[in-house]
Amino acid sequence: MKYNDEKSDVHVMAKTLLEKFEEKWLQFLPRVTEEEKRREEEEAEAQTNMQLVQEAAHAKLAREINNELYDIDMHIEELREMVVKKCRHMSTMEKRKLGIALSNLCPEDLSKALDIVAQNNLNFPATAEEVELDINAQSESTLWRLKFFVKDVVKGRCKSSNKDDNNNITPPDAANKHENNIVSKRKRDM
Repeated sequence: MKYNDEKSDVHVMAKTLLEKFEEKWLQFLPRVTEEEKRREEEEAEAQTNMQLVQEAAHAKLAREINNELYDIDMHIEELREMVVKKCRHMSTMEKRKLGIALSNLCPEDLSKALDIVAQNNLNFPATAEEVELDINAQSESTLWRLKFFVKDVVKGRCKSSNKDDNNNITPPDAANKHENNIVSKRKRDM
């Protein structure tokens, strides 16, 4: 049509074919639109199915990892119990020092210490407002865990107080006196 004169046979035939094509196309257009929608829905459904498959795979992997971690935790607990059984028993003096150190803990650290006790004693009311802890009734593993926990807390306090002291400029004699106090506190607490 573009290159032929309007009166030529080729132009007239092309125009007639175009009109017939447009007429037929209008009949097929709803089907084409419907088919496009169907394909889009199928693609969306396939995408959703792929996401579900991926999520299921991730959930399965997470369960497997969780089970492995649980098994490892149980094995570590068994090893810890074996080590504690082979260790010496905590002396009365050490228990007394541990009790004193526990009473000097801040509320947050004391709560963590009570959680340690509750791990081995399910009947222990770790979250109660007032708790009575019988050191002599605790297992050796609990006592040793508490001792190491308190020791770590005391080390943490010393490190944080040393950081605070590094920010303040003090004369050397005052710094030595402060370090001696920390050492004596550590001896008293443990």
